[in-house]
Amino acid sequence: MTIDGPDQLEKLKEIGAICRDVLAAMGAAIRPGITPRELDEIGGKMLTERGAKSAPILAYNFPGHTCISVGDAVAHGIPGDVPLVEGELCNIDVSAEKDGVFADTGASFAVGKISAELQQLLDTTKAAQRKAMFAARAGQPVNVVGKVVQKEASKHGYMIIEGLNGHGVGGWIHEEPTVPNTYHPNARTKLHEGQVLTIEPFLTTQSRHYVEDADGWTLRLANGGFGAQFEHTFVVTKGAPIVVTA
Repeated sequence: MTIDGPDQLEKLKEIGAICRDVLAAMGAAIRPGITPRELDEIGGKMLTERGAKSAPILAYNFPGHTCISVGDAVAHGIPGDVPLVEGELCNIDVSAEKDGVFADTGASFAVGKISAELQQLLDTTKAAQRKAMFAARAGQPVNVVGKVVQKEASKHGYMIIEGLNGHGVGGWIHEEPTVPNTYHPNARTKLHEGQVLTIEPFLTTQSRHYVEDADGWTLRLANGGFGAQFEHTFVVTKGAPIVVTA
C-alpha cells in the first residue's frame, strides 16, 4: 500500500495501535507455566473487542488468532498447550485487519529469567530492526534494509535466516515489495514516500535456514540454536518513519 491521504493514514494508525496493544498485552502475560493457546485467547479476545480481525485467519485460515513460536520454532507457530518454560524465548506475531486496512507487528520475549547470551540476542535483533527501519527512507534502495541488518548481525556474531523477510502491507497482509534482511547488491528498487512496509529481522545463533514442521505451518531452525524476531509496520518518508505499531 501507498498512503493516498489522511483518512487512509488514520485507518492504518488505528489498526497499528490495535496490533501494538494486543502484542503488549500478550507479552505482559508471558510467564513460566502459561500456554501459547492461553496467550492466543488473550489476543483473540482483544482483537474482537477492538473490532479487528486476525489476519492469519482471514488470509490463510491459520489455526490461531496469532502466531506463537517457542524454542527452536522461529515463525508461524500454532498456539498449543505445552506450557512455557523458564529461560526460553517466545515469539509472538500479531497481524490484523480493520476497515480494509492491515498492520503487522511482532516481538520475541523472555520467559522468566534468561541467560545473558539470550538477552544479547534479543537486544541485538531489536536494535537491528530499529536501525534498518530508520534507514529505510524515500529514495533509498530497498537493499539498505539488508545492509543495515547484516552489519548489525555480523557485529555480534549472529546469523540471519534466509527466506524470512519483511514486506509491503496495508491493503493485504503480505504485499510487494519483499524486504530482505540480507544485502543483495542488485536489489536497487527504490523506496518511495507513503509506502507502507514491515521490517522484521530474524537473527539466530547457529542457523541460516529453517525447516517446516509436519503441521504445515511452524518453521524451526534447521541447525538448532536460538532465534529472535522483532517487527513493526511503518510508513516510509523522506525522514524518520511513521511507525504505526510502536
